[in-house]
Amino acid sequence: MKKEELGRLQTYMRGVFKLDDLQIKARPQKDDSAEVYIDDEFVGVIYRDDEDEDLCYNFQMAILDFDLDPSS
Repeated sequence: MKKEELGRLQTYMRGVFKLDDLQIKARPQKDDSAEVYIDDEFVGVIYRDDEDEDLCYNFQMAILDFDLDPSS
C-alpha cells in the first residue's frame, strides 16, 4: 500500500477506535496489507481487497485465550 493510503486508513481507524496511539505501518515485502499497532504492540493486519472493481479493506485481529484472563 502507498504511504498516503496508509495515512488515510490510520486517520479513519484512529477516529473509529478513538485511539491517537494507533499506527498503521507498511509490511516489508508486502504491498497488499499493512500492520496495525497500538502504542508499540502489534494488534492485527489490514488487507487491501480490490477484486471485482470494488476496493475495500479487511481488518484481522487475533485474540488469544490467555489475553482474556483477568489476572494478567
